[in-house]
Amino acid sequence: MTENNAIARPVLVTGATGMTGSRVLAGLRELGVPTRAASRSSEWRFDWSEPKTWETVLEGAGAVYLVQDDTNPRTPEFVERAVAHGVERIVRLSARGVDQPGYFEGVEGVPSHVEGEEAVKSSGLKWTVLRPGWFAQNFSEGFLTEGARTGVLRLPTGEAAASWIDTEDIAAVAVAALTEPGHHGRTYELSGPRALTVAEALAQISDALGRPIRYEAVPVDEYVKGLVEQGWPEEGAQELVSALSAIRRGLEAKVSPGVREALGREPRNFSEFVARTFDAEWA
Repeated sequence: MTENNAIARPVLVTGATGMTGSRVLAGLRELGVPTRAASRSSEWRFDWSEPKTWETVLEGAGAVYLVQDDTNPRTPEFVERAVAHGVERIVRLSARGVDQPGYFEGVEGVPSHVEGEEAVKSSGLKWTVLRPGWFAQNFSEGFLTEGARTGVLRLPTGEAAASWIDTEDIAAVAVAALTEPGHHGRTYELSGPRALTVAEALAQISDALGRPIRYEAVPVDEYVKGLVEQGWPEEGAQELVSALSAIRRGLEAKVSPGVREALGREPRNFSEFVARTFDAEWA
């Protein structure tokens, strides 16, 4: 397969309405690459729990940006169908630490992500795996947004730091891997250029908004109790605190080289994300 042939066939973007998928879609379209936006609410309907929808979106696709549904992880089955449909390239969104036992407190690795990575790597297709750390956009689009809006963000992360990755950079690496040579067989660990504590990140957002946002470190048990009282299932609350434990224990402060390796430039600073996202009109 030549690069031109790959680009001539549509790139299937799963999770097309999500934080990374929407940006991958935009980046591909900016380059004029034919795309298929796939999710339960997108123009190409795709549902992990309905394999018949897989067949429609895969038919004729040349490459796939693959975002796993962690509540229903079926990546190996999907990769088999992708191979059968003649897909030739897959870029798989994974996460930092999934292959390291104990990285997430109380979890001996994340088997579904490891199995998903292995399915892609053993498929015979051109493949790239992305392992980002915590998204900067969690403060503006994700589960940290409410705290930024109300002025108090309570988390069980202590005073530790994370090297927050701008999802624009994740998307840029994905687009490069989907459209350019040189990325086959690579696993890119992705992070921002330096680590910030939650309090330091909130201070930048506070300055941009012109109003204070306070960080409060809370014990794990208290945080879980609060989530359950808000309607979270106990299992979901425990999974979140397990993921957050990597921040609390200092594991997410690591600065990773993947953006530079893939794109030949440094990752965006958290301050760039803040300047682009937050202003007096943001609520």
